[in-house]
Amino acid sequence: MAKWSCDYRYLLIVAALAFFYIQMRLFATQSHYAEQIAAAVEAESHCASQTRLLIDQISAQKGEIVFLQEQKKHQDEKCRQLSALVQHLESKGVKQMISKVQVPVAAVVVMACNRADYLERTIKSILKYQEPVASKYPLFVSQDGTNSDVKNLALSYHQLTYMQHLDFERVRTERPGEIIAYYKIARHYKWALDKLFIEHNFSRVIILEDDMEIAPDFFDYFEAGAALLDSDKSLLAISSWNDNGQKQFVHDPYTLYRSDFFPGLGWMLTKSTWDELSPKWPKNHKGRQFIRPEVCRTYNFGEHGSSLGQFFNRYLRPIKLNDVQVDWKSMNLSYLIEDNYVQHFGDLVKSAKPVRGADPVLEAYNIDGDVRIQYRDQEDFERIAAKFGIFEEWKDGIPRAAYKGIVTFRYQTPRRVFLVAPSSLQQLGVENDL
Repeated sequence: MAKWSCDYRYLLIVAALAFFYIQMRLFATQSHYAEQIAAAVEAESHCASQTRLLIDQISAQKGEIVFLQEQKKHQDEKCRQLSALVQHLESKGVKQMISKVQVPVAAVVVMACNRADYLERTIKSILKYQEPVASKYPLFVSQDGTNSDVKNLALSYHQLTYMQHLDFERVRTERPGEIIAYYKIARHYKWALDKLFIEHNFSRVIILEDDMEIAPDFFDYFEAGAALLDSDKSLLAISSWNDNGQKQFVHDPYTLYRSDFFPGLGWMLTKSTWDELSPKWPKNHKGRQFIRPEVCRTYNFGEHGSSLGQFFNRYLRPIKLNDVQVDWKSMNLSYLIEDNYVQHFGDLVKSAKPVRGADPVLEAYNIDGDVRIQYRDQEDFERIAAKFGIFEEWKDGIPRAAYKGIVTFRYQTPRRVFLVAPSSLQQLGVENDL
């Protein structure tokens, strides 16, 4: 019995241990399940939160969609109203005002200083022909200095934009005796052109001075010239001026020439060209040429100014300002392109009759048709030019208005006179039969 009693206790101990083990396993399992349930509850809560957020976002987007739909309705209504307004205005003949947004051909700048009376005359002349094409040619006045009369006059015109250049830097001339005013003018030009090309970003600029009147076809002429500048990179500028444009030396308002001499006095250049010139202005035009008219499109009435009236009565007062409305849009100007012009101009010179003799003026006067006269050097040119009355002056080794050393002008009739340098015919490929 004692043996069975002992075995019974052992069995109870084993059973107790088994019970405790089972309880521990049950506790561990319950804890694991409790954690999973807690995680599941948390996940469910997060999912519910995300679902509510998405529902809120969808609701907000639906609201925005409804708002945008309403906005679209309003915009469509405005478009219908504007369309109706356009049709109404077109029916009244102002279609061009609506359908054409004009890109400027060129800015026009008048360079002024202290001559208010001259400036007023110039502005009135420009506005007379500029107002119908104002969107193509926005007008500026650039004043050098502080003259109050000039400033007040410029500001009184709503049709233009006023600019003021203040320059107090000392002028240092390169050679003794040079006129300081020319250096001041050059600095003003650089400032104004930098302003218009760089700050305002115009593709072209026409430069006038405050003592000029313009011709009726001035703007059409420069619009045709713009196409030439764009297509022929051997050109530096288009000019409205002919140094030998006095009444007795011109005839045909339709004729244009190339020139190696810079005419100035009303000229247009491009932004790309100015980008090259600006750093070294006013020097170096890289041997490029200019287009000039036979009959001037500007008239210089400035008897008093920085040139001190130099040559005014002899050379400027008699200038003929064109009074013919030329239809430049219908003109074929391809003959002025560099490759074409050598042949074109060479043919004109070749067909002219050579003139010999001590009195070239008399000889030329007695010949029907064009004539050509060869000069030996600058001194000989000046002698012959003085006899005819054209400009005798040379600059940088070039006679005024010359192309390959040849100066062309009419002489009291439609006949052309060609004053020909010794090497000119060779440059044109024309046989020298003088």
